[in-house]
Amino acid sequence: QQRLVESGGGLVQPGGSLRLSCTASGSTLDNFAVGWFRQAPGKDREGVSCINYPGGGIKYADSEGRFTISRDNAKNMVYLDIQRLRPEDTAVYYCASEGGGRCYTLLPNEYDYWGQGTQVTVSS
Repeated sequence: QQRLVESGGGLVQPGGSLRLSCTASGSTLDNFAVGWFRQAPGKDREGVSCINYPGGGIKYADSEGRFTISRDNAKNMVYLDIQRLRPEDTAVYYCASEGGGRCYTLLPNEYDYWGQGTQVTVSS
């Protein structure tokens, strides 16, 4: 069992930036691929990005280059940087881990462990 913890959400003005962080509490993210997902009110959970262990194999759902995923294995952390935030980015953002270590997909049901999520609200 792995307990993931997200942080870094909050209220941001349109056009602003945010860094979300994900760690595994009491365990390690070593050998796990990690993905970021989001769920807006009334919508299905959707994949945002994922990264292999120890790195690379990065995938993004968005093609505009506003999202950047990275990981610092020494700190047991995975990050999601979001730039040029828009109101439609408002959602609960979740990180999730996949035990195979490879980021094959951004489908939520392919991931094993999930955090509780962090709220991102983009509004003026």
